Parts: sequence; structure tokens; C-alpha cells
Amino acid sequence: MTDVEETSVAGPAALEPVLDLLARRLREGSRPGHRTDGARLALVIEGGSSRATYSHGMAIAVEQLGLLPCFDAVYGSSAGAIIGAFLLAGQSEFSIAGWLHPNLMSTFIRPSRVLRGGVVADIDYLLNTAYVELVPLDAAAALANPVTLHPIATDGGSGAAVDLAPWVSDERSLRTALMASACMPVLAGPPVEFAGRSWVDAGVVENIPFRSAAAGGATHQLVLRTRRPDEVVPPPSRTELRVAGRYLARRAPGALEPWLARHALRGVDETDLLALPAAVQIRPPVGSPVVSRTARDPRLLQRAVNLGREAALAVLAPVAGL
Repeated sequence: MTDVEETSVAGPAALEPVLDLLARRLREGSRPGHRTDGARLALVIEGGSSRATYSHGMAIAVEQLGLLPCFDAVYGSSAGAIIGAFLLAGQSEFSIAGWLHPNLMSTFIRPSRVLRGGVVADIDYLLNTAYVELVPLDAAAALANPVTLHPIATDGGSGAAVDLAPWVSDERSLRTALMASACMPVLAGPPVEFAGRSWVDAGVVENIPFRSAAAGGATHQLVLRTRRPDEVVPPPSRTELRVAGRYLARRAPGALEPWLARHALRGVDETDLLALPAAVQIRPPVGSPVVSRTARDPRLLQRAVNLGREAALAVLAPVAGL
């Protein structure tokens, strides 16, 4: 086992059934909607804004190895949902340009806008300008893919993690659902209105949407992570608690309680993931640089993409016979 494999794969006892299923489906050339194996295999993509450069690199490996048709569904939270949309459009490798474009990231994430009453992360610009004009998402191809996309968002009224797939039917609704999934509290402005409800970032409740995948019938899960296995996540600062707490209490009251509890529940997520009967996690290797949610340095972002791709190839290339 290579160093990358040792540091990037969790759940060794559950490793064989997922990879065996992938290998068998690839070998047999089975397609979504025409399976006979009785399994439902989900690709689960963790969010994290700029930190999702790691899971983006992993998605590129899935694309390059030709493994996407082996899955039945893609579940994504926040940036993970956007990465999933590009993957289903056959554009994972192409969309690296979104992280490296000289103007895109500096326009999307601009802390100085706060001084003028603006937002730090302009989600509307990202989905409706950048991913239309600069790095265009082929929404029609994503929607036509028989592997289904399931963007997860947090319902501002109930505080529940909700799969938005039932309301996605065309390009406009797809882009709005992706905006809802990635609408970070405070940083991205007011909640996104969609399907008669107000939505905030999926990460408030479910940054790793494995529970939504299981609720959707997944029997097997391949989970693309954005944090190293040894990464320590500090609790929110007093300022963050005060500012974000006030924002959620006013704009998305149902999400306040789960947001306040999310740091304490991170350990529960890790334990529950490891307890899944058939799941493989691919994570950035130990020693990988920490990428913040608002990182914009193209060299750092490119390195994270590369490390994510290498970690996924170490696990998945043998499945493809490479």
C-alpha cells in the first residue's frame, strides 16, 4: 500500500464491497436504470467552498478513469454539489479553470465588499455569470445524464438537510438549486428562495451528505472528502458565533440550532461514516496543506486539486485495471 493510500482511505473493513461493485459494473458495462445487481451506488461529495478543490481533484479521477457510469447518483453539499454538476456534464477536468481563472476567484470571493455592505462570496455571480460566460457549465448535459444529481441544502425554516433533486427540471432550476446548496450564512448574503422555501448552505447541517444518500436508498457509497484524517477543526470563534447566530436567528431561524451544534457533532459524523456497512472515504493525505473556505491563491488551489486527484487515483486506478 502506498503512502497516499494509507493516509487517504478510511474504513478498510468496508473497502472491498464498494470497490468490488465498481470493478464489476465497469467490467460488465452496466448503466444506470439497467442494473441487475440490486445495489444503489452513490458518489458523495463533501463541500467546503475553496477547500473543495480536494474533492474536485478526486472527481477528476473518477471522470478520467471512466467510472461515472458505474454510479447511480451523485450527492453533493455546497461546492460539492457544483462539482457534481460539472462531473455529470463531463466537465470535471475542464472546470479546473474555475479555480485558476485570473478574475473569477477574486470576483467571487472578495472580503473588502463587506465594507460597502456587500457579500464576501458572491454566489449569484459564480453560478449565473462565471459558470455561464467564463467556465460555462453544460447544464443540459448534466440534466440529461442518467446518473442523477442530488444537491443538498438546509431548509431555513425547519433546519433540515433536504435533497433538492425533486425541484430540478431545467437549467434555471439547476443553477438555483446549486446556489441554495452553496449559500454560506453571512458570507453569501440572504438565503436563496427556491421551491417556495428559503435555503442556506448544506454545510450548516450536512457538509458530507452521506445520510441523504442513505435516505435516498444508497446501499454503497464512495465519499470524496475535503479534510485530512488528522485535521483538527477549531470551534467557531466568539465573533463567528455572534455574527452567524444573529444572521440565522433573523433569516433562517430553523437552521440556528443545528448550526450551533455542528462542531460538537463532527465526531458523530466521522463515527457514523465508519459504521456504514459499505462505504469508502477518499481523503487528502496527511501533510496536505489546509485550504480555507475563502482561499484564492491559485498555486494553493492547484496543489489541492492535484493532491485530491492523486489520492483518488491511488484508490480507484486498480479498480479500472490500471
